Amino acid sequence: QVQLVESGGGLVQPGGSLRLSCAASGGIFRLHAMAWYRQAPGKERELVAGITTTGSTNYAESVKGRFTISRDNAKNTVYLQMNSLKPEDTAVYYCNARQYYGSGVYSPDYWGQGTQVTVSS
Repeated sequence: QVQLVESGGGLVQPGGSLRLSCAASGGIFRLHAMAWYRQAPGKERELVAGITTTGSTNYAESVKGRFTISRDNAKNTVYLQMNSLKPEDTAVYYCNARQYYGSGVYSPDYWGQGTQVTVSS
């Protein structure tokens, strides 16, 4: 069993920055791809950014050029640097990860409890 704990959320003014962290702990064997999702009130959860074990990344079009995802495999941690924040970025941000056991066997998706990001003046 793997636990994911997010941190770094808070209230920030438009144009400001925040850095989110997600630390994995528990029965870690081999973390595979990791990602950040977000969900605003009344909306579906959406993918914000993802990163592979080798560092390849992908981003939602709405955050390209403003957000940067990175990971530290030695620390089992993934980060999301958010710059030039906009009110529409307001949401609960969730960390996502899974493990790979070999032979095509993966763990279920693991989710953190989420951290609130509010962008408002």
